[in-house]
Amino acid sequence: MKLELRGITKVFGPLVANDHIDLVVEPGEIHALLGENGAGKSTLMNVLYGLYDPDGGQILLDDTPVTFPGPGDAVLAGIGMVHQHFMLVPVFTVAESVALGYEPVGTGGMLDLASARRKVREISERFGFDVDPDALIEELPVGVQQRVEIIKALSRDAQILILDEPTAVLTPQETDELIKIMGELKAAGTSIVFITHKLREVRAIADRITVIRRGKVVGEASPQSTETELASLMVGRSVNLAVEKNPAQPRDNGLVVSDLTVLSGTTAVVDRVGFEVRGGEILAIAGVQGNGQTELAEVILGIDEAAAGTITLDGEELLGQSVRQRLRTGLGFVPEDRSTDGVVASFSIAENLVLDLYGTDEFSRGVSLNLGKIARNAEHRTKEFDVRLTDIHDPVSTLSGGNAQKVVLAREMSRPLRLLVASQPTRGLDVGSIEFVHERIVAERDRGTPVMIISTELDEVLALADRVAVMYRGRIVGIIDAAESGPAGINRDVLGLMMAGVPLEDAVEQAAGTQSVLASADAAATGRDLT
Repeated sequence: MKLELRGITKVFGPLVANDHIDLVVEPGEIHALLGENGAGKSTLMNVLYGLYDPDGGQILLDDTPVTFPGPGDAVLAGIGMVHQHFMLVPVFTVAESVALGYEPVGTGGMLDLASARRKVREISERFGFDVDPDALIEELPVGVQQRVEIIKALSRDAQILILDEPTAVLTPQETDELIKIMGELKAAGTSIVFITHKLREVRAIADRITVIRRGKVVGEASPQSTETELASLMVGRSVNLAVEKNPAQPRDNGLVVSDLTVLSGTTAVVDRVGFEVRGGEILAIAGVQGNGQTELAEVILGIDEAAAGTITLDGEELLGQSVRQRLRTGLGFVPEDRSTDGVVASFSIAENLVLDLYGTDEFSRGVSLNLGKIARNAEHRTKEFDVRLTDIHDPVSTLSGGNAQKVVLAREMSRPLRLLVASQPTRGLDVGSIEFVHERIVAERDRGTPVMIISTELDEVLALADRVAVMYRGRIVGIIDAAESGPAGINRDVLGLMMAGVPLEDAVEQAAGTQSVLASADAAATGRDLT
């Protein structure tokens, strides 16, 4: 089935999310829709899937104009969508999840689950999905849950499959498996629209690439294009994707976590974790989201309580101290969700820059704030961190995501630090902002500060880390030093296996002599082995 979008426009108040977008997806083609977070990719596909009504333009299937008042109409027309956040019911079985909304009816009007099970088995066997129809969704790994979403779409005869940021929660090995599945679907005649901001994946699987920037199509690119060329097209300027840093010069002082346990009810979400972050190094905590990283960061800050263990900074015990005490002793903290935990949306930019400092002598006089100093601090910090704004007295909610993140970084890094903890420091940022944030994190390390970053972006971990600790189900399965060479060093395949729970030594052995799909694509495109 051929898909064509002509002049699609979608407006939310003053924001033009899609601005007269044209797109053609040929039958049996994998067409990548590439752009930064907020570029309008998902909005465009939500229009196609009937979740949004377009404010202008036309959708054509096999050259025939169509309209979709709702997702059900899009499904009936042969369009399926796998959302970034899966639409599955945790307590349902695979068969029940696939049948939901399109339940097969048997004798006497009863639900025919046997038919749903057969459909799951047929599709699973056809594409090698290896999915048990009777397995509970909540007991399945994330990668298998994604296959269930694809089975659900295919069971409704989808001829065009939309995958919205499908690798956001996958390990590298699961990403490789998804890429192979996409190739099999393409061979079977299914057209795929692949929405992503990850350059390596686009080059590995796409037949054609359309790049969207700020709601507009800015060009088409070839999978043979370099990552630098694609990034420049996404951002509109030249971008240096490599993180330039000298080897770490670690010191003895720093953060020491010993036998740390954090409970959620009776479940250990952080289970007897121990590690150290030395001064002048970056330790990255890697892993698929939801394996205890968030709870680890929050217990270090003091938001959450530890059931057991110790956390010392330069020999001083942090457990028992309040959040304010920890911040005042030199702990800088960049939360994973800046909109809810990093800034106060209704406060001004200047006020947000002193959220954890307003009570100090520098910015207050008795019970009154020193507004002049707060304003001067804001002028200095916004210039230093290149925050693009109209006025420092505007609400921080007027800033873009990247500039709001710079405000958080400016606040946390504008004072002498004894420890910096940055959780998902570049989530939702454009390529240019990522480049800036990485430079500041490395600069903090080079000042001798212990730096701990928590990131689900493996490229970020590989670029920044001096050592990597991988968490799986609340435990650290191994720590790798960047100074190690060969398969025991920081290796994408080894890290991917560890993110799936494989211990370090076993992961090194299993990864030896293997090469991921993404690395193979890089090697084919550049003539060199990037593993």
